[in-house]
Amino acid sequence: MLEACPMSDLPPGESVRVEAHVPIAVFNVDGELFAIDDTCTHQDASLADGWVEDCRVECPLHAAAFDLRTGLPCGLPAKRPVRTYPVQVADGMVYVETEAAEVA
Repeated sequence: MLEACPMSDLPPGESVRVEAHVPIAVFNVDGELFAIDDTCTHQDASLADGWVEDCRVECPLHAAAFDLRTGLPCGLPAKRPVRTYPVQVADGMVYVETEAAEVA
């Protein structure tokens, strides 16, 4: 498990980029936490800098969108999914499992 940040640093509607074997973005969507690869599969842009709405993140570069639950693209120009990662909170800290979940 990788320590991402204190839960207090990730209020609802916010995200944080975590340096790992590949950068990971962690999002707080109305109190539910999601972690995905931080780099858009369309072009190298940080998804942590994107806009979140209805459990989707929109890439700030070309508006590709990804479902935070599955990692699947839900808006062009992205066609390839991003990996998702399990997230846990313990003792006020957010942790990310660095082994990615299988892409649906």
